[in-house]
Amino acid sequence: MNCSNCGEDVGEAKFCPQCGSKVEEILVAEEAPVEVSSEKYCPECNVIVEEANFCPDCGGKTEPVPKEELETKVEKNTAYPSKYSVQAFLDRTAEKFEGNEVFELENDYLLDVNLNGKVWAKLGSMVAYTGEVKFKKQSSLEGGIDKFIMKKVSGESSKLMSASGYGNVFLADDGKRVTILNLEGSRLYVNGNDILAFEENIDWDIKMMSGAGSMSGGMFNIKLQGYGMIAITTHYTPITLAVTPDRPVYTDPNATVAWSDGLSIDYKTDVNLGTLLGRSSGETFQMAFRGNGFVIIQPYEETAVGLG
Repeated sequence: MNCSNCGEDVGEAKFCPQCGSKVEEILVAEEAPVEVSSEKYCPECNVIVEEANFCPDCGGKTEPVPKEELETKVEKNTAYPSKYSVQAFLDRTAEKFEGNEVFELENDYLLDVNLNGKVWAKLGSMVAYTGEVKFKKQSSLEGGIDKFIMKKVSGESSKLMSASGYGNVFLADDGKRVTILNLEGSRLYVNGNDILAFEENIDWDIKMMSGAGSMSGGMFNIKLQGYGMIAITTHYTPITLAVTPDRPVYTDPNATVAWSDGLSIDYKTDVNLGTLLGRSSGETFQMAFRGNGFVIIQPYEETAVGLG
């Protein structure tokens, strides 16, 4: 026992031999033990994991939950909410209200058109909309007689639709990745099957690739130019290859998505590959790009169906 005045160890003496103070016994109250539930939770994921010593989601060490705290939180229905709750799902997938561009990405596979007027879109690509919107399939003669004749020559029936009005229009194409490009006065050639949408003021035309012959796929493309936004689609993440005078680029037509203006394009036939793999193989025909510009390709061979 220690003296309460000077702290000297006095043993069992009634008075401190150092300072003479009366020694009084100090009783230390013991803290009541905290009652702990058998339930455990992961502090990292903030979820209850029953009696597991390690979290099945992140592998972290779990901690016991004080019973009183658990009961209180369960009563209020706020006990370590599951990351798989309905509310958590709603929070993750809620519509974004960000950005003021005409075209915005909701995610990698869904285009949000902030419509106030008119846009062109691939027929059948609308998955949802809000507001007052009217959809109309492109008529045969819309765009002029030249486009009508080219569509007939290429065997491409109308595959564009207009969306007019105001609101939000959500567009998608078979789960393909969406990329938004602002042309800003430039010109771009795109495989007809990879066009998702473009603004009304963009000038467009269907082009037949000279020298394509009877090659399956890649013969008919769409030329887009002017000021405004376009949206193209690709299977998986695209890659852009630079073309220079001393570095031509050769591509599989079924993997070719788009290319810039100012490039000369030839078609190369590989008879050896045709003999080995069959004429239907994409590798039998290649597109040869020369000049200064770029080519966008996708890691997927998609049978080209143009605009129809």
